[in-house]
Amino acid sequence: MTIKVLIVDDQALVRAGFRMILDAEPELEVVGEAADGLEGIEAARRLRPDVVLMDIRMPELDGLEATRRLTKAEGEAPRVLILTTFDLDEYVYEALQAGASGFLLKDTPPEQLVQAIRVVADGDALLAPSVTRRLIEEFVRAGGAKRREPPPGVAELTSRELEVLRAMARGLSNAEIAKELFVEETTVKTHVARVLMKLDLRDRVQAVVLAYESGLVHPGEPAE
Repeated sequence: MTIKVLIVDDQALVRAGFRMILDAEPELEVVGEAADGLEGIEAARRLRPDVVLMDIRMPELDGLEATRRLTKAEGEAPRVLILTTFDLDEYVYEALQAGASGFLLKDTPPEQLVQAIRVVADGDALLAPSVTRRLIEEFVRAGGAKRREPPPGVAELTSRELEVLRAMARGLSNAEIAKELFVEETTVKTHVARVLMKLDLRDRVQAVVLAYESGLVHPGEPAE
């Protein structure tokens, strides 16, 4: 199965670099490029990519608003991977809130870029444990995230599902959660799917954001 990718970045050299890397992979197809958010939205609607690599700071319309419009649109939305230089700014966090499936550093090694696209296209979220957890914790600690009441679906979670949600929010991968809870990784995947369904969430990135904002997990909370 071919994974269709759209590259949205205002720097031509960056787009060319990503295209060169992705064109070398037989299962990846770069279906288009765009130089700003408005072009990106139009291209996504026309080309229907599976994954959009989205820069944040662009003219006309930034990647944050473009991501929000793409992920909130009716129909099957593409997965969005945010491209960033990682300066722990509010835009990255807001992009996760807007529905992005994760983010990548612009200097990410080629093999990690390719793997990230595969992971996201497969329906999971790219939640790089150490980096994403630090990003969210720092932003919450700084008061950037608005606190909100836990959604009604939290009451429907079993004790094990709540454990899994908290483990996800601490930045653990499925394999790490399985090891910590002494269960099979397939069992963890089932729990994750149920958590997302009960909380009406798109992916585990949104689950992490919700867990911090609703106080289910607190910044710096150690593993149990």
